[in-house]
Amino acid sequence: MSAVLPDLDLDALLDDRNTRIIVCCGSGGVGKTTTAAAFALRAAERGRDVVVLTIDPARRLAQSLGLTELDNTPRPVEGIDTSAGGQQHAMMLDMKRTFDDIVLEHADKGRAEQILANPFYQSLSASFAGTQEYMAMEKLGQLHARGEWDLIVVDTPPSRSALDFLDAPNRLGSFLDGRFIKILTAPAKVGGFGAFKLLTSGFSLVTGALGKLLGSGLLADVQSFVNALDTMFGGFRERAEATYRLLQAKGTSFVVVAVPEADALREASFFARRLAEEKMPLAGLVLNRVHPRLADLTAERSLAAAEQLDVPHPTSAQSLAGGLLRLHAERVELNRREARHAGRFAASHPGISMLRLPAQAEDVHDLDGLRAVTEAAQQAV
Repeated sequence: MSAVLPDLDLDALLDDRNTRIIVCCGSGGVGKTTTAAAFALRAAERGRDVVVLTIDPARRLAQSLGLTELDNTPRPVEGIDTSAGGQQHAMMLDMKRTFDDIVLEHADKGRAEQILANPFYQSLSASFAGTQEYMAMEKLGQLHARGEWDLIVVDTPPSRSALDFLDAPNRLGSFLDGRFIKILTAPAKVGGFGAFKLLTSGFSLVTGALGKLLGSGLLADVQSFVNALDTMFGGFRERAEATYRLLQAKGTSFVVVAVPEADALREASFFARRLAEEKMPLAGLVLNRVHPRLADLTAERSLAAAEQLDVPHPTSAQSLAGGLLRLHAERVELNRREARHAGRFAASHPGISMLRLPAQAEDVHDLDGLRAVTEAAQQAV
């Protein structure tokens, strides 16, 4: 018999005023954005002051929330039920804008202008591996510091691996602290003319070789960027560490979102173990797009009944009934397969709560669709 996980009480999680941050994480394509938006809407309509932060560039969240656009500024969501006293804001991370804001906040005007105009910075802020995940953590820290909402719901970036969100600060920090960066900043950090002269003779040989490899223009841009940004390096690491502690703190809850498929649940299993290793609070697994059985009829009996309707000249009613019975048999088999995948996860992670969100008949594109996601949550049979 397959292992079964206890049910995750979504309303208890959302209603708990001690819960201040909910992080929806998981591999790409499992419905994190829709889940985050649906959770935020339900929390707001149950009386919480909520802001939902999405990192989804497809802008599906804006459409479903009835907004013409989402950007780096929280915008109020109209049309929600405010009778319980709640409200909702929504925003979409603008990775480069967030990076620019950090530069403007932590550097004087002249140095900030120098950094923002630097071609290497423009490339780094737009496309460096891990920058999106790191900036998501920066933005979470900023929203928490503002103290305007009693619940922040975060939709983590659509990464190849769900672990990228947790690894991003270390990855960016390793880049900033790496040997290449230290070589480029070495002359600016050396004290005394004699030491500077001794070092720059060797430095010239290194940069000459790098110039041939990278091109003198790119190397000059990198050096200029690094020297201008040097005073900010410590700030990056300090803020990353502060947000990391926030993710570990009481009041933060992670939910791992997955679909009932082997690869997605394997990724969810890796993430659950990583959260435990990092001592980060896991509220439970959200199993999205499940297909519960709709009738107490086995696949075998359904197919047997369909075969009895296979007569030489069936009526339209017989044909329709036979087709429906075969569809039901397929649904039962799909339900069994999904239950086996969920059972394997449960066997590896006993005690983790699970919330099942049934598959919707159509794509979510408005507030009613988001409401349907959580209202339809039920124990799949």
